[in-house]
Amino acid sequence: MFRSRSSRYIPRKYYYLNYRIEAATLRVIDDQGKQVGVITRDEAIRTAQERGLDLVLIAPNAKPPVAKIIDFKKFLYQEQKKQQEAKKGIKKSTVKDIKLSLFIGPADFDRLVKKGLEFLKGGNQLRLNLTLRGREIVKKDMAFNLIKRYIGLLGEVNVSREPKIEGRMIRAVLAKKK
Repeated sequence: MFRSRSSRYIPRKYYYLNYRIEAATLRVIDDQGKQVGVITRDEAIRTAQERGLDLVLIAPNAKPPVAKIIDFKKFLYQEQKKQQEAKKGIKKSTVKDIKLSLFIGPADFDRLVKKGLEFLKGGNQLRLNLTLRGREIVKKDMAFNLIKRYIGLLGEVNVSREPKIEGRMIRAVLAKKK
């Protein structure tokens, strides 16, 4: 089967079930979580089938390997739910851009300061971009002062990357102080 480049292949954990288990003897745990003991594979499979459940190899590298008698579909469902819960706790921090110009009006400047505060309160990082056009390149000190004034108006922020000139652009990266 061919996959397109845009689709993402996510490898899944493979579990050995019932007759796919190759070990001759297994340490078996029943569906209530109690240890049955070390028994043969065929005996463990028979016990699982009598209960209408599956024998699943949990720890293949143990001596002897550990298998559990469980409802496999229910087990997969619970594993999927655990993974979803783990993903919920992770918040992705994004970088928001704010573009400034050297001769910006005071009302626009104040609006951009408010927007920057909103971004930082949302848990995002903030990247300031100040582009110097034409003859503005000779007024680098004014540009650095403008960025420092912007950072000062934001209050308590962590400057991840100090203002630095890159060609005709001055960039700084800010984050909320923890």
